[in-house]
Amino acid sequence: MQIFCRVVESHSFAGAAMSLSIPRSTVSRAIQDLEAFLGVKLLQRTTRTLSLTPDGTLYYDHCQHVLNEVQRMEADLSGNALKPRGRLRIGMTSSFARLVVLPAIKTFQASYPEIDVVLTLGDRPVELIQEGVDCVVRAGIPTFSALLVARKIGSFEWLICASPDYLQQYGAPRSLEDLAHHQVIEFHSGLTGRAQNWRFVLNDEEREVGVKGSLAVNDTDAYVTCALEGLGLIRIASFLAVQHLRAGRLVQVLEQYKAPSVPLSVIYPQNRHLSSAVRAFVHWVGERVHNVAADWDWRP
Repeated sequence: MQIFCRVVESHSFAGAAMSLSIPRSTVSRAIQDLEAFLGVKLLQRTTRTLSLTPDGTLYYDHCQHVLNEVQRMEADLSGNALKPRGRLRIGMTSSFARLVVLPAIKTFQASYPEIDVVLTLGDRPVELIQEGVDCVVRAGIPTFSALLVARKIGSFEWLICASPDYLQQYGAPRSLEDLAHHQVIEFHSGLTGRAQNWRFVLNDEEREVGVKGSLAVNDTDAYVTCALEGLGLIRIASFLAVQHLRAGRLVQVLEQYKAPSVPLSVIYPQNRHLSSAVRAFVHWVGERVHNVAADWDWRP
């Protein structure tokens, strides 16, 4: 039942095998045995697609209920004292890992010595179920999905910054209209591959400003480096900017224009029982963000 559910959630035998760390042949044999035992076909398989039959849909819904009840029962019998254990694959950006998670990861390992942590770093979108990733930390409002749950752990503000050298050469923008006359570093979204507009709140209404520059990157650390090298204006998260602002390596501009607060969330699959390891990480990283968030409130 567990293998069958993972096949459905992964949309493939290969994805299920990867997320369960078992051979693909084991997955295929388990599904064949299950269908033979039940006497019904659960999956429609072609060379390119995999979908549930009507019987498969009904069986999948019941499997989710049964598996969740089994895990609740095990937790109850142990007095909720099951120790989090096993491999935990977590996706996050390199900058968030470097500034927030890695400086304190020893405390997580000390609290949960039986969890093996695997950090998958980068800005690209992650297909959690297909790639066997247990959860990801992401900024912004997640795209709605019936298969995913987003648990908010904090928030931050966007700041527009440039290096002192850039401002000495080109001056500072005084209004949003001035942005059209400045060098702006574009950040290309890993999801759309296009530059992201800059959003502001003016008179209680949101306004988007399209920005265009002669240089674009799709990595957060590279984006910050461009600004430090005096190549143009950037819009970055307050937790990335603070250390550079305090050291004088960056200067905030257009501070009179506020941007909407951006949520930080841990995202994990909904149709999978929340493991004790994921639950432990969500609690830990939420506390970690809470403890350091006061440092993100930059005031010149």
